[in-house]
Amino acid sequence: MSSSTPTRVCVIGAGTMGSGIAAHLANLGFTVTLLDQTVEGARAALDRARSLRPPHFYDPVIADSVRIGSVAENLAWVAESDWVCEAIYENMDAKRSLYQSIEAVLPESCYISTNTSGLEIRDLVEGRSDAFKKKFIGTHFFNPPRYLKLLELIPTEFTDPAITLAFTRLMEDSVGRRVVVAKDTPGFIANRYGMWCMFHATHVAEKLRLSPEQVDAITGPFLGRPRTGSFRLNDLVGMDIMLDIANNLFQRCAEDPHRDVLKAPKSLQFLFDKGHLGTKSGMGYYRKEGRELLTFDLETQAYRQQQDPNLASLVTLGKLPLGERIRQALLLKDEVGEFMRLYLPAALRYADYLKEEISFNVEDFDRVMMWGFGWETGPFGLVDAIGADNLGWDKKPFYEGATMRDFSGNYVARKVQPEFADIRTFPVLENRTGFCIRDLGADVKAISLTSKMGTISTDLCLDLIDWLQPQVGCLVFASEARHFSLGFDLTIFEKAISEGNPDEIERGILALQEAASLLATKRVVAAVHGYCLGGGLELVMPCAQVISHSEAQIGLPEIKVGLLPGGAGNVVLRQRGSQTVKDIVAMAKSIMTGAVSTNAYQAKTLGYLRSSDVIATHPDRILYDAKHLALKVKVQPQPVWNTPSGPIIGMVDQLIADLEKTQDWATYDLQVAESVKHVFTKSTSAEDARHREREEFLRLCRNGMTYERIKHMLENGKPLRN
Repeated sequence: MSSSTPTRVCVIGAGTMGSGIAAHLANLGFTVTLLDQTVEGARAALDRARSLRPPHFYDPVIADSVRIGSVAENLAWVAESDWVCEAIYENMDAKRSLYQSIEAVLPESCYISTNTSGLEIRDLVEGRSDAFKKKFIGTHFFNPPRYLKLLELIPTEFTDPAITLAFTRLMEDSVGRRVVVAKDTPGFIANRYGMWCMFHATHVAEKLRLSPEQVDAITGPFLGRPRTGSFRLNDLVGMDIMLDIANNLFQRCAEDPHRDVLKAPKSLQFLFDKGHLGTKSGMGYYRKEGRELLTFDLETQAYRQQQDPNLASLVTLGKLPLGERIRQALLLKDEVGEFMRLYLPAALRYADYLKEEISFNVEDFDRVMMWGFGWETGPFGLVDAIGADNLGWDKKPFYEGATMRDFSGNYVARKVQPEFADIRTFPVLENRTGFCIRDLGADVKAISLTSKMGTISTDLCLDLIDWLQPQVGCLVFASEARHFSLGFDLTIFEKAISEGNPDEIERGILALQEAASLLATKRVVAAVHGYCLGGGLELVMPCAQVISHSEAQIGLPEIKVGLLPGGAGNVVLRQRGSQTVKDIVAMAKSIMTGAVSTNAYQAKTLGYLRSSDVIATHPDRILYDAKHLALKVKVQPQPVWNTPSGPIIGMVDQLIADLEKTQDWATYDLQVAESVKHVFTKSTSAEDARHREREEFLRLCRNGMTYERIKHMLENGKPLRN
C-alpha cells in the first residue's frame, strides 16, 4: 500500500448508499469517479443526490466534479484509483462477479472495500487471489453518509492488519468517521443489536396497548436517545428496510434463542402490506396531512389525530441524571414503568448475550449505539449507570475509570484517543457565570460556555470581560452545549421591555460589544459546532481564528425577533465588505434577511466566516485542532474603516426594494432593514458604527412590534410575521 493519503476514489454502484458516499467524498475534496450499470443510471443517481433533502452535497455545484461512467465501458478507470469503494446491491454472486472483473485492473497499492450492512465479508472474496484478500475490507457506512459519523469496519481473517490500521486512519483523518472495528458476523453490531431493539420496542408497545406517542415519549430523550424515539425512527428507516434486515438476520442467526423478536410486529406488517413504508412514502406510523401530523393507531389500524402522551412521570423524573431516572422509572406503577420493565431489562440482557459474538469489547459495542443511533450511552454504560444490582444482575461494573471489563472478566485499559477528547473531560480551573475555564494542556486554556444551549447573557459578558482583561496566553473559545450558542438570552430583553427599563437593554448590548472587542485583542481560536447564532456569533467573529465544523449552521437572524445585531455584528460585516460597494451590499443583505448558513462553506459566502477561517470535517476533533491552532495564532490587526466610493445609499435602497419583492417580507421587516441601512451607510468609523448600532437597537426595542416578536419567539419557538 502507498504511504500517501488516497485522494482518488472509484465508487462502484450508484444506489442510495453508493451515490451518498460518492457525494460526500466529493464534498471532502476527493477526486471521485462513480460507476453504475449504465452511464444514464449513474447520472440519474447523481441528479437525485444533488436534489435530495437533506442534501448530500455542501453545494450542488460539487456534483459537477464527479466523473460518471458504466462498469461495462469504464472499468479501466479503476486503474487510476487509490481506493475502490464497491457499493452495489446486496447480492453475494453479483459482488463476487464484479471483483473478478476488478482484480485484473486493480492497482497494487489500492484499497478495495465493500459497503454492506449484512453480507459476510469473508465469503465475498472466495476465489480471489491472496493479494486481493489481503487488501480487502468491509465497511458499513450509515445513511446518509454526510451526516452520520459512525463507520463499522470489518476485516476478515485474510485482511492484512496494516491495511485495517491504515484504512481506519484514512476514515478518521480524511472522511470524518468514528471507526469501530466489528466482527464478521450477520448484521455486525449496529444492525444485529439495533434492529432487534427497534422490533422489541414495537412488540412491547403492541403487547401493552400503548400508543406510538406514548412509546416515543418514553424512548426519546427520557431514555437518553434521540427525539425520534421508536416509531418515528421506524418511519425514518422504512418498513421495507426494517423487514429486509430482520428477515436476513432471522435466517442467518438460527442459533440465536432471541431471534423471534425479529418476526414482524402486527402493525409493521400491516403498514408494509399497505405500502405505507414510512417517511419515504409519506406515511407510516405517522402521516402528514397539510400542517397536521396524524398517528397510526395500533388498535384500530387507522390514522387519527395526535394525542398528548399524558405521562406525568416523564416530567417528574426527566431532570434527574439518566441512571437515576431509569432506576426510578423501573419501579413506577404507570404506563412508563410497565413499558420500561418489559422493554429495557430484556434489551440489556440481549446486549450481554451478544457482546462476545459480535464485538471485540464492550466499549466498541457501546460506541456503535452512541455514534450510529445517537444514544447518550450504550447498553453497558447504561447498566453501570442504573446499577447492575437494580437490574437483578450479579455483575461487576463494565467500566471502572480508564479501564473496562473484558470478556474474561479482567479489567483492561480503554483505548485513549486524545484527538477525540471531549471538552468536558478537561480539568476545570475556574467556574464563572455561564462559562468555565478548562486546562487543555500545553499552556492552552479553554473558555467553555456552560449555559443552556450556549446562550449569552449580560452577566456572562461582564464576567468574561473581567476574566479576559489580564490574559496573555493561548485561548480556545468553545461550548459544552449541544450547539455552540443559540444567541443572546431573549428573556433579558423581554423582561426589560415589559418593565420599561431601557438601561438594562443598553447594559446588555454594551457588555456584548465590549466582550467582543476584548476577544479581538487576544490570541483566541473559536471552535464552533452546531448552531452559532446571534450574540454567540458576535463573540466568535472577532476571534483571531475560527475553526468550524463543516455542518455548523451560522448566522445573525435577529431580524426574526424585530432587532438588528447588537454586539457589533453589523460593524464586523460592514468592515468585511468594505473593499467595494457591492461587498457592503452583500453583507447588509445577510443581516437584512437573517440568513443562517446550511453549512460552514456557505457561512463564508455570507460573510460570517473569513476566507482564512478553517473548516473541519470531523465533528469530534474540532477541539483538538483548535488547541493546535491556538499555539500558532497571532492577534489580528483591526481592519481600517473604509468607505469605498460609489452610490452606497442608493444600492442599499435598491437592495431593500428587491428584498421587499422577493423575500415575502412582513411589514416590520422593512423598519428593521432601515436600521441596518443606517449603520451601514451613515457610520464614519468603527466606533461610530458601534454607537449607531446601539442607538438603533434601543430604538427598535421601544417599538411594540419588536416586543411582540420577542414574546412570540419565546412562547412558540418560531418567528412572528407582523
